[in-house]
Amino acid sequence: MTIDEVPSDVRAGAAALAPPQPMRRGSVGERFMKCGKPTCACHVEAEARHGPYVVLTRGVEHTTRSRFLSPAQAVVARAQVARAAEFRERLEQYWQACERWADAELEAAAAEADAAKKGASQTRSRRRSRRKSRRS
Repeated sequence: MTIDEVPSDVRAGAAALAPPQPMRRGSVGERFMKCGKPTCACHVEAEARHGPYVVLTRGVEHTTRSRFLSPAQAVVARAQVARAAEFRERLEQYWQACERWADAELEAAAAEADAAKKGASQTRSRRRSRRKSRRS
């Protein structure tokens, strides 16, 4: 197959996926927490909890993994998560273009099979006589 046989939307999708870039799965959010001092107000009142702390969270092998981030790291991590979302969108568009191409290939194969059937001679089935019952 030559590159000219590949549909233009599939080529464009592959080109959009090609440039490597730092990205990550997960989400960046803020968390308020209780401290380790049992006499602190954060243990009694939810409004008194400490924070906000910026946390990067993602699922890994059926568990949730979290990582605390500094404000500078939070900016970078948010950009990485946004790039990952854009990548997933481009990947979905690429999949859809490839599936349209695959559907067109199936339709072409079906059309070829139909064209081959039209020119073929039909064999007729031979008529069989009825079997006689053994009871008579």
